Amino acid sequence: MLETIYMNNDTRPLAMVVTASLTVEGGGFEVYRPFPAPQLNLLDPFLLLDEMGPTVNEPGRAVGAPDHPHRGFETITYILEGEVEHRDSAGNHGVIGPGDIQWMTAGDGVVHSEMPTERAQSEGGRAHGMQLWVNLPRELKRTAPRYQALTADNLAEVSGDGWSARVVAGDVLGGQGPAASHTPVGYAHLTVQPGATVRIPVPDAHSAALYAFSGSALAGTSGEELAEHALAVFERTSGDMLVEVPAESEHPLESLVLTGQPLNEPVARYGPFVMNTRAEIEEAIEDFQAGRMGTIAATGTV
Repeated sequence: MLETIYMNNDTRPLAMVVTASLTVEGGGFEVYRPFPAPQLNLLDPFLLLDEMGPTVNEPGRAVGAPDHPHRGFETITYILEGEVEHRDSAGNHGVIGPGDIQWMTAGDGVVHSEMPTERAQSEGGRAHGMQLWVNLPRELKRTAPRYQALTADNLAEVSGDGWSARVVAGDVLGGQGPAASHTPVGYAHLTVQPGATVRIPVPDAHSAALYAFSGSALAGTSGEELAEHALAVFERTSGDMLVEVPAESEHPLESLVLTGQPLNEPVARYGPFVMNTRAEIEEAIEDFQAGRMGTIAATGTV
């Protein structure tokens, strides 16, 4: 059906659909990870996408990501349910709750932690969130660390016929996100109701993908099924992304829109470090082990 309706419009071909794998991260929490994966190692400039949960934690059983380093990229944490407390070696401290965003530029190097708040730990409850890694270009790999705390009411909200979006960064569906990104990207939470079709404009030659974290949809002119915990990756050409939720669907689609300008640079990665060469990775490890990325004080100050 979609192919008949949109065959004459400028719509991007669908390159692949990647089903997220389930893995364990941090202090022992499960994540759905569509990339990096054997089928998709990189979605330049995006390095990693993790869906954390959804889980229901018993009181005293919530886990997070204790102190760990990063260098060479940006981490974006988006909380859908629950609360997470951030501390880092640059002295930043904040709590992000439902709808909030934490955008951290690791740059030259930072040690940070993302842990359940005292309330989330004592009371338990549902926890659900996303973490996205955005690469930095060669000339900004060693830029000074930066921290942006964006509350839910900071995000741009746009809507159309049967859809709505909360835009974090870039221009997505006419909404301009508040986050400042060193790499040109678009990042939004898109909700599509049953019976609605959405065309998502993307700058020419930018990477483009849609991750379904709740509900399902049809993607591209071929109408390929996009199930829950799956990523639709579109060809890096010109034209829009196309997504439809059939009228008979029981639930709306909840998804992340990712668009970005590829860096087209070598990627060397080792755990929490992403650089251009192996020698730079070794230098990052040495700097961390020597304490040159700092430590986190109990008060959140260095």
